[in-house]
Amino acid sequence: MAETHRINDLDAKALWLRRQVWDMVIAAKNGHIPSCYSCTEIVTALYYGGVVRYTPGQAEDPQRDRVIVSKGHAAMVLYPILADIGYYDTSELNRFTKPGGLLGMYADVRIPGIEGISGSLGHGLGMGAGFALAARHDEQKHRTFVLLGDGECYEGSIWETAMFAAHHKLDNLVAIVDRNALCILGKTEDLVELGDLAGKWRAFGWHTVEVDGHDFDAVLGALDQIGKTGGKPLCIVANTVKGKGISFMEGRSEWHNKMPNADQIATARQELGLV
Repeated sequence: MAETHRINDLDAKALWLRRQVWDMVIAAKNGHIPSCYSCTEIVTALYYGGVVRYTPGQAEDPQRDRVIVSKGHAAMVLYPILADIGYYDTSELNRFTKPGGLLGMYADVRIPGIEGISGSLGHGLGMGAGFALAARHDEQKHRTFVLLGDGECYEGSIWETAMFAAHHKLDNLVAIVDRNALCILGKTEDLVELGDLAGKWRAFGWHTVEVDGHDFDAVLGALDQIGKTGGKPLCIVANTVKGKGISFMEGRSEWHNKMPNADQIATARQELGLV
């Protein structure tokens, strides 16, 4: 029963996060809703599922786990969470992308809780591997989590880092691939076929699991394998739906950063329970 209550709490928190992101983006008329919604359960599991170690109100705690949203256009999915855990005032959410506000479109290290700049794709995993190797060198126990886009896996830097991390046996590094099968231009398998993405990560020496990225039991079960991989870095390929939670956005590449009209806003608000 306790486990059921826990999942129910996470479901409620994921809905809260979708609503927060929606309000931010619609008010600013700027942002990437579908890319945030495909990874909503993933980041909810990390921060509210007892996975990521952090101290509320202390963004610079040296013992904190590091979280990098390498698909930087979706970094805004962390903004409500970082405010909720006391890294900055929640009033900043109302100033998203506005002059004088703290929160910009892309991840920026000036924002408490953001560990690296990631607007340009392909760099987050390299940063994460560096953090993980440094932690080992300094005999620190913090872990690093890197959220990647599947289209981002077109970048050669991803696979260079994958080899590096496997070679150094960085079992304190976790890559989570948001496998929503869409890029801004269309379906990943139509553009440059990724094929068996989990198999590719295994071939590069990672302990790899594939899960439903919207299923908390599955996501948390995969994350529970941290430190149990026989010295290998962990990759979780999370199959997701871009735009999850808003019917007319789900699985539609044209909604990557498109703003809805008045009728669509009304439909989405109803589906998110905002009316």
